[in-house]
Amino acid sequence: MVETSNLSYTYDDGTALAFPDIRLTPGEHMLVIGPSGVGKTTLLYLMAGLLPALKGSVTIDGTALNTLSRKEVDKFRGKHIGIIFQQYHFIKSLNVSDNLRLRQSFPKNTIDGKRRHELAQRLGLVEHLGKKVNALSQGQQQRLGIALGLIHKPKIILADEPTSNLDDGNCTKVLDLLKEEAEICQSSLLIITHDQRVKSHFKNQVVL
Repeated sequence: MVETSNLSYTYDDGTALAFPDIRLTPGEHMLVIGPSGVGKTTLLYLMAGLLPALKGSVTIDGTALNTLSRKEVDKFRGKHIGIIFQQYHFIKSLNVSDNLRLRQSFPKNTIDGKRRHELAQRLGLVEHLGKKVNALSQGQQQRLGIALGLIHKPKIILADEPTSNLDDGNCTKVLDLLKEEAEICQSSLLIITHDQRVKSHFKNQVVL
């Protein structure tokens, strides 16, 4: 179960944002959609514990993030939260398989080679596992970014604009894969985007 309550955030320049409450059960999907500048990424960062919720709360699987220390939040995020960033976060000195293995192992998660291979196969990366990240095309790097967010079977998947650089066909494929993965792992899935093509794929929507 993922819940937010009375979340708000104020930037250093005084800009204040307030967010609607969100409630997601295991395996449930939600789309948060709106134009640039309305706070979509801020909401995702609050839910991931990357920004502290100074007002309101985020609760994931019965744990309120605001009751944890920063170190405890980092450990909790590494184990229970999968983030698909708009900007990729790879270790370029490692190959694809080692990037996935490293993410799978933190913090003290089970190393599962079968899971790594199956996910790479579903994302069309299995032939590229031995390649360095710099040798991948932009599309392959985007799929690796998705794999890094899913590899450890998180309680919640948070995806920041996962379709922004994709054509219509690959947009649908990525959305289908995210929903399938959420159902397989019984993860809650929240996608934030300004991409209007995504609206028809989700019944459960929040407009910012």
